[in-house]
Amino acid sequence: MSRRALTLMVAGFLTLLFGVVGAVLPVPYVVLSPGPTENTIGDVKGTPVISIEGHETYPTSGKLSLVTVAYQGGPGNRIDLFSALRGWVDPTVAVVPEETIFPSTSTAEEVEQQNTQEMTNSQDDATAAALSELKIPYAAVVSVASVQKGFPAAGKFASGDEIVSVDGTRVVDRETVSTAVRKHKAGQKVTFVVKRAGQSTTLTVPTVAADDGTPVVGITMQIKYRFPFKVKINVGDVGGPSAGMMFSLGIMDKLTPGPMTGGKAIAGTGTITAEGEVGPIGGIQQKMVGARRSGATVFLTPADNCAEAVRAIPDGLRLIKVKTLHDAAQAVDVVRTGSGTAPSCSAG
Repeated sequence: MSRRALTLMVAGFLTLLFGVVGAVLPVPYVVLSPGPTENTIGDVKGTPVISIEGHETYPTSGKLSLVTVAYQGGPGNRIDLFSALRGWVDPTVAVVPEETIFPSTSTAEEVEQQNTQEMTNSQDDATAAALSELKIPYAAVVSVASVQKGFPAAGKFASGDEIVSVDGTRVVDRETVSTAVRKHKAGQKVTFVVKRAGQSTTLTVPTVAADDGTPVVGITMQIKYRFPFKVKINVGDVGGPSAGMMFSLGIMDKLTPGPMTGGKAIAGTGTITAEGEVGPIGGIQQKMVGARRSGATVFLTPADNCAEAVRAIPDGLRLIKVKTLHDAAQAVDVVRTGSGTAPSCSAG
């Protein structure tokens, strides 16, 4: 065998070997792609996404769709090198480092639990925001969602405790608690008054420094709302807070006469606070692609995502910038009536 033939044979063998290794070699990346969309004023497997009991509702039409991002990879289920390479050449897909989705300090199960909790909080905040926009009164209290093991709060706080005051200051929202705790140095004690099973209890708990140095006691909080009627949201396995704004619009549509969309297909994304502030989300490019594939021609975009979104607008999709739920409702009205103006996203 000639030297040239031998060289070609060895090179071919190495190429084949590298190809086989590349096909099975796991890499620490996650592939993000357009996920399913759900019409918040429609059904999922025959069950309404939003159902309301105890208050009059009205017929709806068209679509007010939430959008999602699907992912492949993560701890215990890493993608191979070829999957990552395919993602890098697909303009509708993003390949991101694993730690951006699954922090090194969290397991996949913990991230899933966090996403579920964020979805629950988002649904409650969405209901509160919709009722606030419609001037329907409700009550709210801050409660303990969970207690972290190994932190000072463990053994003292219990899930469901209503936090009445911190260091003598009445609690009106989660930030009241966070601000009070942050005023203390690590090791200093914080005094809480909580309501448990209808009884008030005083708890004194020292702080410890979190990884970033912030003083904490080891509780996660949620707002418990007391609404005048029941709002139930069903979205299956969807997690995270990014559908909040679209939930609010869907609730408003069902609680007010006349279809908000006028039969048009509108999609959007954005977190929501009880006060109606719309926040930015991740995966905006994949969500826009998913929205367009589902037939949407208008996409309600958080103002802080606009600069990123305009660089990758799918053909046939109009981006409208929103900062608040009120902005979003007005934008839907402009789309429905075809009159008036709504702010477009810009790169600046």
